[in-house]
Amino acid sequence: MHDHSVHVQCGDCPIRHRAVCARCETDELSQLEQIKYYRSFQAGQTVIWSGDRMEFVGSVVSGIASLTQTMEDGRRQMVGLLLPSDFVGRPGRSTAAFDVTATTDLVMCCFRKKPFEEMMSTTPHIAQRLLEMTLDELDAAREWMLLLGRKTAREKIASLISIIARRDAALQARKRSGPLSVDLPLTREEMADYLGLTLETVSRQISALKKDGVITLEGNRHVSIPDLDRLLEEAGDDSDGGMLV
Repeated sequence: MHDHSVHVQCGDCPIRHRAVCARCETDELSQLEQIKYYRSFQAGQTVIWSGDRMEFVGSVVSGIASLTQTMEDGRRQMVGLLLPSDFVGRPGRSTAAFDVTATTDLVMCCFRKKPFEEMMSTTPHIAQRLLEMTLDELDAAREWMLLLGRKTAREKIASLISIIARRDAALQARKRSGPLSVDLPLTREEMADYLGLTLETVSRQISALKKDGVITLEGNRHVSIPDLDRLLEEAGDDSDGGMLV
Protein backbone atom coordinates (compact mmCIF):
# COMPACT_ATOMS: atom_id res chain seq x y z
CA MET A 1 0.00 0.00 0.00
CA HIS A 2 1.31 3.45 -0.85
CA ASP A 3 1.51 5.87 2.03
CA HIS A 4 0.59 9.29 0.70
CA SER A 5 0.79 10.81 4.19
CA VAL A 6 4.55 10.96 3.74
CA HIS A 7 5.92 13.21 1.06
CA VAL A 8 9.22 15.02 0.95
CA GLN A 9 10.52 17.17 -1.86
CA CYS A 10 13.74 15.68 -3.21
CA GLY A 11 15.74 18.78 -2.34
CA ASP A 12 14.69 18.51 1.33
CA CYS A 13 15.22 14.76 1.67
CA PRO A 14 17.33 13.69 4.69
CA ILE A 15 19.25 11.12 2.61
CA ARG A 16 19.65 13.38 -0.44
CA HIS A 17 23.46 13.60 -0.29
CA ARG A 18 23.95 9.81 -0.01
CA ALA A 19 21.09 8.24 -1.96
CA VAL A 20 20.94 7.10 -5.59
CA CYS A 21 19.86 10.61 -6.57
CA ALA A 22 22.85 12.28 -4.88
CA ARG A 23 24.41 13.52 -8.14
CA CYS A 24 21.18 14.53 -9.87
CA GLU A 25 20.62 18.04 -11.17
CA THR A 26 17.38 19.96 -10.58
CA ASP A 27 15.75 18.83 -13.82
CA GLU A 28 16.66 15.21 -13.10
CA LEU A 29 15.16 15.47 -9.62
CA SER A 30 11.98 16.77 -11.22
CA GLN A 31 11.84 13.66 -13.39
CA LEU A 32 12.30 11.45 -10.34
CA GLU A 33 9.50 13.31 -8.56
CA GLN A 34 7.14 12.09 -11.30
CA ILE A 35 7.80 8.41 -10.64
CA LYS A 36 8.34 8.31 -6.88
CA TYR A 37 6.06 7.44 -4.00
CA TYR A 38 6.59 6.63 -0.33
CA ARG A 39 5.81 3.42 1.51
CA SER A 40 5.79 2.90 5.27
CA PHE A 41 6.23 -0.42 7.02
CA GLN A 42 5.87 -1.35 10.66
CA ALA A 43 8.66 -3.17 12.50
CA GLY A 44 8.45 -6.86 11.63
CA GLN A 45 6.51 -6.30 8.40
CA THR A 46 7.78 -7.92 5.21
CA VAL A 47 8.70 -5.47 2.45
CA ILE A 48 9.08 -8.20 -0.16
CA TRP A 49 9.61 -11.95 -0.22
CA SER A 50 12.46 -13.63 -2.07
CA GLY A 51 11.30 -14.68 -5.52
CA ASP A 52 8.42 -12.20 -5.62
CA ARG A 53 8.11 -9.91 -8.62
CA MET A 54 9.42 -6.44 -7.83
CA GLU A 55 7.47 -3.55 -9.30
CA PHE A 56 9.61 -0.92 -7.59
CA VAL A 57 13.12 0.01 -6.57
CA GLY A 58 13.95 2.59 -3.95
CA SER A 59 15.93 3.91 -1.02
CA VAL A 60 15.53 3.55 2.72
CA VAL A 61 14.70 7.03 4.04
CA SER A 62 14.43 6.18 7.73
CA GLY A 63 14.59 3.00 9.76
CA ILE A 64 16.42 -0.26 9.17
CA ALA A 65 15.55 -3.37 7.15
CA SER A 66 17.15 -6.80 7.07
CA LEU A 67 18.01 -9.03 4.13
CA THR A 68 17.33 -12.68 4.91
CA GLN A 69 17.89 -15.92 3.04
CA THR A 70 15.77 -18.98 3.81
CA MET A 71 17.24 -22.42 3.17
CA GLU A 72 15.24 -25.37 1.86
CA ASP A 73 14.96 -26.90 5.35
CA GLY A 74 13.47 -23.68 6.72
CA ARG A 75 16.55 -22.27 8.42
CA ARG A 76 16.90 -18.51 8.01
CA GLN A 77 20.06 -16.44 7.97
CA MET A 78 20.26 -12.67 8.08
CA VAL A 79 22.75 -11.74 5.35
CA GLY A 80 22.65 -7.97 5.42
CA LEU A 81 21.22 -4.78 6.83
CA LEU A 82 19.70 -1.92 4.85
CA LEU A 83 20.42 1.41 6.52
CA PRO A 84 19.12 4.87 5.54
CA SER A 85 20.16 5.78 1.96
CA ASP A 86 20.71 2.12 1.01
CA PHE A 87 19.13 1.02 -2.26
CA VAL A 88 16.53 -1.75 -2.49
CA GLY A 89 15.92 -3.74 -5.66
CA ARG A 90 17.92 -4.44 -8.78
CA PRO A 91 17.20 -2.72 -12.08
CA GLY A 92 17.08 -5.36 -14.80
CA ARG A 93 16.11 -8.13 -12.38
CA SER A 94 12.42 -8.98 -12.24
CA THR A 95 12.31 -10.76 -8.87
CA ALA A 96 13.69 -10.17 -5.38
CA ALA A 97 16.81 -12.11 -4.41
CA PHE A 98 16.22 -11.97 -0.63
CA ASP A 99 13.45 -11.50 1.87
CA VAL A 100 13.43 -7.84 2.93
CA THR A 101 11.91 -7.23 6.39
CA ALA A 102 11.45 -4.01 8.34
CA THR A 103 13.57 -4.38 11.48
CA THR A 104 12.31 -1.06 12.80
CA ASP A 105 9.51 1.16 11.54
CA LEU A 106 10.60 1.90 8.01
CA VAL A 107 9.98 4.59 5.38
CA MET A 108 11.08 4.00 1.81
CA CYS A 109 11.21 6.34 -1.17
CA CYS A 110 10.18 4.09 -4.06
CA PHE A 111 10.38 4.52 -7.82
CA ARG A 112 8.29 2.66 -10.32
CA LYS A 113 10.71 0.14 -11.73
CA LYS A 114 10.27 0.45 -15.47
CA PRO A 115 10.42 4.30 -15.59
CA PHE A 116 13.46 4.19 -13.28
CA GLU A 117 15.24 1.76 -15.61
CA GLU A 118 14.46 4.05 -18.52
CA MET A 119 15.87 7.01 -16.57
CA MET A 120 19.06 5.07 -15.91
CA SER A 121 19.72 4.82 -19.64
CA THR A 122 19.23 8.56 -20.18
CA THR A 123 20.59 9.96 -16.90
CA PRO A 124 24.28 9.16 -16.36
CA HIS A 125 24.18 10.71 -12.88
CA ILE A 126 21.80 8.00 -11.67
CA ALA A 127 23.65 5.13 -13.34
CA GLN A 128 27.02 6.40 -12.04
CA ARG A 129 25.79 6.79 -8.47
CA LEU A 130 24.12 3.36 -8.49
CA LEU A 131 27.40 1.83 -9.68
CA GLU A 132 29.27 3.55 -6.84
CA MET A 133 26.72 2.28 -4.31
CA THR A 134 26.90 -1.25 -5.75
CA LEU A 135 30.69 -1.29 -5.44
CA ASP A 136 30.43 0.04 -1.87
CA GLU A 137 27.99 -2.75 -1.10
CA LEU A 138 30.41 -5.30 -2.56
CA ASP A 139 33.23 -3.92 -0.39
CA ALA A 140 30.99 -4.10 2.67
CA ALA A 141 30.05 -7.72 1.89
CA ARG A 142 33.73 -8.66 1.64
CA GLU A 143 34.44 -6.91 4.94
CA TRP A 144 31.54 -8.80 6.48
CA MET A 145 33.05 -12.10 5.31
CA LEU A 146 36.22 -11.12 7.17
CA LEU A 147 34.23 -10.20 10.26
CA LEU A 148 32.29 -13.47 10.36
CA GLY A 149 35.30 -15.63 9.54
CA ARG A 150 38.15 -14.06 11.50
CA LYS A 151 37.03 -11.54 14.09
CA THR A 152 36.54 -12.32 17.76
CA ALA A 153 33.14 -11.96 19.42
CA ARG A 154 34.20 -8.65 20.95
CA GLU A 155 35.41 -7.35 17.58
CA LYS A 156 32.16 -8.43 15.93
CA ILE A 157 30.01 -6.50 18.42
CA ALA A 158 32.26 -3.43 18.21
CA SER A 159 32.16 -3.60 14.38
CA LEU A 160 28.38 -3.71 14.23
CA ILE A 161 28.01 -0.77 16.61
CA SER A 162 30.58 1.24 14.65
CA ILE A 163 28.86 0.57 11.31
CA ILE A 164 25.55 1.89 12.60
CA ALA A 165 27.12 4.86 14.43
CA ARG A 166 29.26 5.96 11.51
CA ARG A 167 26.40 5.73 9.02
CA ASP A 168 24.21 7.78 11.34
CA ALA A 169 26.96 10.41 11.66
CA ALA A 170 27.40 10.50 7.87
CA LEU A 171 23.68 11.03 7.31
CA GLN A 172 23.64 13.83 9.85
CA ALA A 173 26.76 15.29 8.17
CA ARG A 174 28.46 15.37 11.53
CA LYS A 175 32.21 15.51 11.85
CA ARG A 176 33.76 12.72 13.83
CA SER A 177 34.64 14.68 16.95
CA GLY A 178 33.21 14.29 20.40
CA PRO A 179 30.89 11.50 21.53
CA LEU A 180 28.37 9.88 19.21
CA SER A 181 24.99 8.53 20.28
CA VAL A 182 22.90 6.02 18.37
CA ASP A 183 19.93 3.73 18.92
CA LEU A 184 20.73 0.14 18.02
CA PRO A 185 18.11 -1.14 15.55
CA LEU A 186 18.55 -4.80 16.47
CA THR A 187 17.57 -6.78 19.54
CA ARG A 188 20.23 -8.86 21.25
CA GLU A 189 18.71 -11.95 19.60
CA GLU A 190 18.90 -10.35 16.15
CA MET A 191 22.49 -9.29 16.75
CA ALA A 192 23.35 -12.86 17.71
CA ASP A 193 21.72 -14.21 14.55
CA TYR A 194 23.41 -11.65 12.33
CA LEU A 195 26.87 -12.11 13.85
CA GLY A 196 26.80 -15.88 14.25
CA LEU A 197 27.02 -15.69 18.05
CA THR A 198 24.92 -16.92 20.94
CA LEU A 199 22.62 -14.54 22.79
CA GLU A 200 24.68 -15.02 25.95
CA THR A 201 27.90 -14.08 24.13
CA VAL A 202 26.34 -10.92 22.70
CA SER A 203 25.10 -9.81 26.12
CA ARG A 204 28.43 -10.62 27.76
CA GLN A 205 30.49 -8.73 25.17
CA ILE A 206 28.23 -5.65 25.26
CA SER A 207 28.59 -5.63 29.05
CA ALA A 208 32.37 -5.93 28.71
CA LEU A 209 32.56 -3.01 26.25
CA LYS A 210 30.47 -0.98 28.68
CA LYS A 211 32.61 -1.95 31.67
CA ASP A 212 35.78 -0.97 29.79
CA GLY A 213 34.32 2.46 28.92
CA VAL A 214 34.23 1.85 25.16
CA ILE A 215 30.47 2.47 25.15
CA THR A 216 27.82 3.62 27.59
CA LEU A 217 24.26 2.30 27.59
CA GLU A 218 20.90 3.83 28.37
CA GLY A 219 18.34 1.04 28.42
CA ASN A 220 18.88 -1.81 25.98
CA ARG A 221 19.15 0.15 22.75
CA HIS A 222 20.63 3.63 23.25
CA VAL A 223 24.42 3.60 22.94
CA SER A 224 26.85 6.47 23.46
CA ILE A 225 30.37 6.25 22.11
CA PRO A 226 32.81 8.56 23.92
CA ASP A 227 35.68 7.91 21.48
CA LEU A 228 34.91 6.47 18.05
CA ASP A 229 38.58 5.79 17.29
CA ARG A 230 38.78 3.57 20.34
CA LEU A 231 35.67 1.68 19.24
CA LEU A 232 37.23 1.19 15.80
CA GLU A 233 40.37 -0.19 17.43
CA GLU A 234 38.20 -2.65 19.38
CA ALA A 235 36.56 -3.59 16.07
CA GLY A 236 39.91 -4.29 14.46
CA ASP A 237 39.42 -1.42 11.99
CA ASP A 238 41.51 1.71 11.59
CA SER A 239 39.95 5.16 11.78
CA ASP A 240 40.38 5.77 8.06
CA GLY A 241 38.94 2.53 6.77
CA GLY A 242 36.62 0.06 8.37
CA MET A 243 33.22 -0.96 7.16
CA LEU A 244 31.44 2.34 6.64
CA VAL A 245 29.49 2.45 3.39
